[in-house]
Amino acid sequence: MNPFRSWPRAAPTVLLAALLVLLLLVVPDRLAPGDRHAGGGAVPTPDPGPLPGVPSGFFTGSDEAGVRRIAGVQAWLGGDALSVGHTYLPGDRWSNIEGHPALFGPWARWKAERPGRLFVLNVPMLDRNEAGLPDAEVRAGLRRGAAGDFDGHFRVLGERLVEHGLGDAVLVLGWEMNGTTYSHRCGPDPTAWKAYWRRVVEVLRGVAGQRFRFDFTPSRGLDAVAWPRCYPGDDVVDIIGMDAYDQPAGLSFEEQVTEEYGLEHHVRFAAAHGKPVSYPEWGLFRNGDNPAYVRGMLDWFAVHRPVYQTVTDYCPHGVWGCADNPESARIVRRALGAPSDRS
Repeated sequence: MNPFRSWPRAAPTVLLAALLVLLLLVVPDRLAPGDRHAGGGAVPTPDPGPLPGVPSGFFTGSDEAGVRRIAGVQAWLGGDALSVGHTYLPGDRWSNIEGHPALFGPWARWKAERPGRLFVLNVPMLDRNEAGLPDAEVRAGLRRGAAGDFDGHFRVLGERLVEHGLGDAVLVLGWEMNGTTYSHRCGPDPTAWKAYWRRVVEVLRGVAGQRFRFDFTPSRGLDAVAWPRCYPGDDVVDIIGMDAYDQPAGLSFEEQVTEEYGLEHHVRFAAAHGKPVSYPEWGLFRNGDNPAYVRGMLDWFAVHRPVYQTVTDYCPHGVWGCADNPESARIVRRALGAPSDRS
């Protein structure tokens, strides 16, 4: 039965008016100026809702000033959303990889101020970590590590963390190993890299009083080497993370999900190994102020419930410490801010 046949002759006018009303109800009245895919198309998606139950943080610097800046971000957000403190050990020399009271002290005090706070520490696996060492030298370093030559440095690190009340830290060991930025990269010798990771975890788990969790975190996508080739084994990994910046130029968020070794591959790999996921680093990059990417990431977190997520907050990545990204900042505030900021 056609329900429109019994309408009077005036029905076309009535129908047209009804359709116009319907369009006004379902089509957004405006798009934010920067609300576009990296590829240029408008994205009429709603702002993400809040992220209850997803521990969140901002990286604002490794030193004591970085710790203080967290309060500034929290004031900007309103409420009490930030519970993750994330920092990095310098990788220039072994004495810095062992850690120092000057670095651990401020973070220990921040963590002790409120129960439930999480401390995340990126730990280099080799010294001269950003010195651009050639593959042959990296390979030799990985093999020395696997043989136990550097055990003492990691034992000192573990003991110092425990002494400062940070014995339950999440340790992001040898991050972005699938790329070429760091000397602790996997590509020159994946077999030695995995054996070295296992050795470091064994040493750190042997420290009295520790409850460390170890986070295996490649960068998103196919970099210099496919990151699953570097996975050291379920018995020495607690969390499978991913650093996921908005790059390369022109790549939409949807393509970041579906690309080879991208976000979808990450969550499927973690599920297959019975591990939760994390996102230690994410932020804007090659596509400027891109709310579509930020919305996509926040919605991804809401669905996949990571152990934690941390915004990298300095230019060009950030939204609090970088005035160049106002539209993306608005999205983050809506997701992480106090309820009064979400209206």
